[in-house]
Amino acid sequence: MNRPGLDAAAPPNPYNPKGNSFSAYNAMKIGWVKNHLTDPNQALPGIAASWEIAPDNSAITLKLQPNAKWSDGQPVTAEDVRMSIGIAYTQGSTAFSVTPGAAGAAAEVTVVDDKTLKITQNMENPSPKFARGVLDTTVLPSHVWKDVLPADFWDKLKTARGEGADADKAREEITALGQKVLAFAPAKDVSAGPFVLERVNPGEALLVKNKHFYNAANVAPAQVKFLNFTGNEQIWNYLTAGKLDHSGFVAAPTDVMNRIKQAPGNEVIKGYSPVAVGMGFNQSKKPYDNVHVRRGLAYLINRDEVTKVASPEGGTPAATTSGIHQKAAPAWIGDTAGQLEPYKPDPAKAEEEFKQAGLTKKDGKWTLSDGSPWKVSMTAPSGFSDWISAQENIKSQLIKNGVDAEVVTVADYPLYLEELAAGKYDVGFWLMALGPAPYDIYQRLYGASNGWTNVAGKVTHAAPGKGGNWMGGAEEIEVEGIGKVNPGELTAKLNTATEEEAKPIMAQLAKAANQDLPVIQLWDYVNNQFVSNSRFTGWPHDDEILRLGTGVLASGVWIQLGMVKPKQ
Repeated sequence: MNRPGLDAAAPPNPYNPKGNSFSAYNAMKIGWVKNHLTDPNQALPGIAASWEIAPDNSAITLKLQPNAKWSDGQPVTAEDVRMSIGIAYTQGSTAFSVTPGAAGAAAEVTVVDDKTLKITQNMENPSPKFARGVLDTTVLPSHVWKDVLPADFWDKLKTARGEGADADKAREEITALGQKVLAFAPAKDVSAGPFVLERVNPGEALLVKNKHFYNAANVAPAQVKFLNFTGNEQIWNYLTAGKLDHSGFVAAPTDVMNRIKQAPGNEVIKGYSPVAVGMGFNQSKKPYDNVHVRRGLAYLINRDEVTKVASPEGGTPAATTSGIHQKAAPAWIGDTAGQLEPYKPDPAKAEEEFKQAGLTKKDGKWTLSDGSPWKVSMTAPSGFSDWISAQENIKSQLIKNGVDAEVVTVADYPLYLEELAAGKYDVGFWLMALGPAPYDIYQRLYGASNGWTNVAGKVTHAAPGKGGNWMGGAEEIEVEGIGKVNPGELTAKLNTATEEEAKPIMAQLAKAANQDLPVIQLWDYVNNQFVSNSRFTGWPHDDEILRLGTGVLASGVWIQLGMVKPKQ
């Protein structure tokens, strides 16, 4: 296995940003959520063996694994889960938010018996992905963590849900507890997962089998090593040397991919990954405030060529900009998908669009309307080899068509996100289409990054450059065949819409994104996982199981469910 930035001094705390906690290995969730095409609440068993979701989504009742134990031999109880939910509140996780009226927030957590809990949803502002938020909670041992929460925590939480000064104070106190949770350092790892942490050094983390794990008899490996890495190249080297039994998604050019595949035992498994990459525009910078400029650029960029260069195995060229991964689009927007403008490469159409925007061509080069030079400046984080090669390819395509362009790299991804949010870049790459929930898909285009925040069902809009609004799009846009729409308000409706209610809203948003182009959708990711059959076999090839995600979490779930077998 592999993981970036191992820190030997970090505690085995899943909430610590560098914590030596490995999801599905020594950290367990209530359930392991899948990335189904349209249903966000599908999951595989974790600490919960089974659950029942009320037909109106108002509650979920959990039945815990009857023989689940912690690595110190103590049983996993409903009280552990209840305390873990309390800790999740301090982090403001999806189902457990202290913001009054937040969509999909829990109302009550009731311990029915030692192995059963019922969690109800606040139905003032219900969310169709409430159950997902509950299932996605990490379970911690209350006998280790109990002192992190004050004795009056649940009373404080009740107060925090109200109005007035007392409620504000209670909310502040719960949020302040969040820092205590992040800093908590258990003396040793106490795990309910298939493995327990033995030791960490800067190069690797070693986890050994937890003999108390509820399904220990079917866990094949006696130990697991996570190797540290700092960029894609390191993972390529590990894979070509046959050092990894499993690696999650890593982008690789064709020649590297061929080397990886040729290493004895190696195999590439492909599944669905609800993510796409878009070239995002900062519309508060000229000339990107003009839709005709964005459309002109869309007609100049050959997405097939970009994908072939940047992510030949890990991506499929986007059919068009719809905001949705093309595999999920038919399920959500049906016939609308075929009515969208595909923006096939067409220099003549690009020229028309640029002229409409008032750009002028001088000596074969496009200049701004006032005659000053125009250079498309694209930024990417170093280490993101696929993004950088995509931008280099776009740069050469643009220059060939008379548009000057450059690629700028910044130190790392956290800095990139920080500077992007601050509006420092003209053009940057942006992950989008994050399914399966409709709201998550569109809030990447018409959410906080484009000025709209949705708190407790109330939508507010921030000016460009304020509150993380780096896209700076217009608050209302004219959409052909629909009229004026406020895409941020439409997106907010998806947060509480049922699957059937969501479909017509998604169709309107797909049309809006297709005409407005806050981003140009370049390629839709494929969930590429790398496995080696040299030591273990039985790696799943079923798309449903592969939808657990692109990282090493997936292999932890496969191992704990007993799918992975030792090689005979």
